[in-house]
Amino acid sequence: MVRKNISVLAYGIAALALVALSSAVFLEWVFPIDTTILQAIRQLHSPTMDVVMVAITRLGNPKFTVPLVFVVFTLLWVKKHRLEAKLFALNCMGGAVFSTGLKLFFGKVRPALWNSPIEEVTFSYPSGHALGAVVLYGFLAYLLGRRLPKYKGVIYVGAIALALAIGFTRLYLGVHWPTDLLGGYIIGFLWTSSCILFLKKRLPTVASPKA
Repeated sequence: MVRKNISVLAYGIAALALVALSSAVFLEWVFPIDTTILQAIRQLHSPTMDVVMVAITRLGNPKFTVPLVFVVFTLLWVKKHRLEAKLFALNCMGGAVFSTGLKLFFGKVRPALWNSPIEEVTFSYPSGHALGAVVLYGFLAYLLGRRLPKYKGVIYVGAIALALAIGFTRLYLGVHWPTDLLGGYIIGFLWTSSCILFLKKRLPTVASPKA
């Protein structure tokens, strides 16, 4: 019961934070801390770091994530984990819809404080990479955690670290404001948590898949 109450509280706080942040973005409020953080991160730049950051950010690019989603979905389907496969696909597609739709709705311009080694042409809020990292790697962590309960903690920490690393690259590369990442993380958390909760409620009623 305590664990459930904590989850509900976290969900509620996240939802309220998203409403407040999105309202501020919609009203085109300026966040001075956005520029301050980016300028501080700019001091870390070096040719070697540029290569590393570009490599990590690609883990959130559609060219990498779409094939990964297809492979995971296919494996789940072939192994007769049909409900998990459907929820995994719904989770990922929903994340893509949220990212694209909200970017068009808010129309926030990306930062242009320096010349970035990569080019982005879509709007800034929310960060699709932050949102997508939580949606994809968060759900994958849940699936792996169910199958490897002994290592569940390590798996979850790894997924969180990866999502944070991908988000940091967006700041390092100068293509997102920090508040874009915050919005993306919150949306990804709320959506993925909802999908996982639905899956948890349905799994006990589903017959165990054949080996």
